[in-house]
Amino acid sequence: MRRNLLGESVSTRIIAARDNTSRALTAAEFLKLSNVPPEIEWSANIDAPQTRRAYRIDLRDFMGFVGIVQPEEFRTVTRAHVLAWRKHLEARQLSGATIRRKLSALSSLFDYLCERNAVLLNPVAGVKRPRGNSNEGKTPALGDHQARALLDAPDADTLKGKRDRAMLAVLLYHGLRREELCLLKVRDIHQRRGVLHLRVHGKGNKLRFLPLHPASAERIHAYLEMAGHGTAPDAPLFQPRRKTGASITADGIYKCVLAYAVQVKIAVAGFGVHSLRATAATNALDHEADIAKVQEWLGHANIATTRLYDRRKTRPEDSPTFKVIY
Repeated sequence: MRRNLLGESVSTRIIAARDNTSRALTAAEFLKLSNVPPEIEWSANIDAPQTRRAYRIDLRDFMGFVGIVQPEEFRTVTRAHVLAWRKHLEARQLSGATIRRKLSALSSLFDYLCERNAVLLNPVAGVKRPRGNSNEGKTPALGDHQARALLDAPDADTLKGKRDRAMLAVLLYHGLRREELCLLKVRDIHQRRGVLHLRVHGKGNKLRFLPLHPASAERIHAYLEMAGHGTAPDAPLFQPRRKTGASITADGIYKCVLAYAVQVKIAVAGFGVHSLRATAATNALDHEADIAKVQEWLGHANIATTRLYDRRKTRPEDSPTFKVIY
C-alpha cells in the first residue's frame, strides 16, 4: 500500500481509468482523475527521476515512523510529529546532510499541499535543521597520480577494457554524475562550432554541452570501433558486455569503478564514483579554471555547491609547515 501511495503517478491512474481506445475522457474518468489526492500529484510532478526516487524513499521513512497509510493522513501531521522524527533520525546517527535532505523532502510535500489548500501550514517550517560543519565537501578527491593510475587500469585490448577506459575518461575529464553517464547516447557526441562536444542530460532535464577532451574522444572512438554501435545514433553510448541494447546501469558503473580502484590500490575513505567528479572539479580549479565556469560545467544550480570542491586554500603544499626552515 505504501509503495503504491508514493510510487503511483497521475499517468498511471489515467491509464487505469481509460480503456484501450483513443476516445476522450468520459464523465466517470474525469471524476476519477479529479479525485487524485494532491499528495500523489506532488510525487508525479517532480521531473528529475533521481530526485523523485530519493524523495519517495525519504517520505516512506517518515510514513513508517508516524504510521501513515492513506495519502490524506499527511494532513493531520503537526510540527510535534516532525520534531519527533528529527530526534529519531539523530538517534540513528544519520549525517547532518542526510537529515537535512529528509526534512527538505517532507517540506517540499507540505509546500505543495499548502499551494493546493489541502493544509493551512507547513509543519516542517521552523524546524531547525542540522548545520553543515564544513565549507569543504566530504566527497574525497584523488591525487593526480591516483587518477592517472585509474585511467590506465583497464585492459586496452579487450572490449570491456576499451569501454571502461572510455567511461573513466569521461568521468575524470568531464566531471559527469554516473546517472548522466548512463543517459549518454551515441548521438550525444556531436560537433558545435567545429569542436566535438558531449550533450549531457543533467538534473531537472537540463542540457549542458561540454567540449570533448581529446583523451576522451580517442578512447570513445576506440571503444565504438570495436563495439560496433557507433553508427546507431539512438543507441546508448556505454553498454553492458552482454548485448541487450540497453545502457550500462548506475550500479554497473559503481562496481566497475570500485573494482579498478582496488586493482590500483586506491584506499581512500569514502571513495566512490562521485569521487571522480570531485577529482575533475578540484583539478580544474587547481589549474585556475574560473569557478563560475566550473559551476556551469558541472551543472550546479548554486555556486555554493561548486565551492565545496574548491580546496585551493587547503592544499598541503601551500601550508606554512613547508615554509619552516631550521
